Amino acid sequence: MKPELLVGVVDSGHAPHQTALVQAARGFRLTPDALLEEPAQADRLGHGTAVLEALALQPGAIRCCVAQVFAERWQTSPLQVAAAVHWLVEQGVALINLSLGLRHDRPLLREACERALDSGVVLCAASPAQGEAVYPASYPGVLRITGDARCTAGQWSWLDSPQADFGAPVTAGGLAGASLACANFSGLIARHLHEHPGSDRAALLEHLRRGAAFFGPERRGRPA
Repeated sequence: MKPELLVGVVDSGHAPHQTALVQAARGFRLTPDALLEEPAQADRLGHGTAVLEALALQPGAIRCCVAQVFAERWQTSPLQVAAAVHWLVEQGVALINLSLGLRHDRPLLREACERALDSGVVLCAASPAQGEAVYPASYPGVLRITGDARCTAGQWSWLDSPQADFGAPVTAGGLAGASLACANFSGLIARHLHEHPGSDRAALLEHLRRGAAFFGPERRGRPA
């Protein structure tokens, strides 16, 4: 029997009914004076709950470590996300799902992602289909994920575009968008890593490129 795969989630927490899926949870709250680490609270926004639902849909035994960086509002900071990534690396996760995007590049967030990648952790981050770059998706080595309406459950696309590396179904847990596509894609990666223990980054990327249902960006409308 293969061991459970440990997946990190940086989001708004998890719902009480998902406790059996969660190995550890921690809250990261920014005050005017300091960054506080504290026990995670129940998910009030529902986004983290939807992300965990997407991860749990994939067959295979996974457990999650949940870093809560959103609480009552859709607002977080590079400092909180960086601290969350460091904590998840310390928990020994194989994969971190970051269904979020920050507008500003900050050295402390870049360094946290570099540490995770150097530790062999796979990082998946949401990237918008259009518009300005966001972080941590835009950092080297981070897999940039967006929504692709062509994809159905279990499918993904290899986009290789200026905006994203891969696309995935856009809905999960009653919500929709690039952030949920990222969660769906992380679930697919988690399944592969669970089925192929010891798979390195090169082998994972080869699997993702060869197994894609679609290649290149989605074409909207018909040519004139």
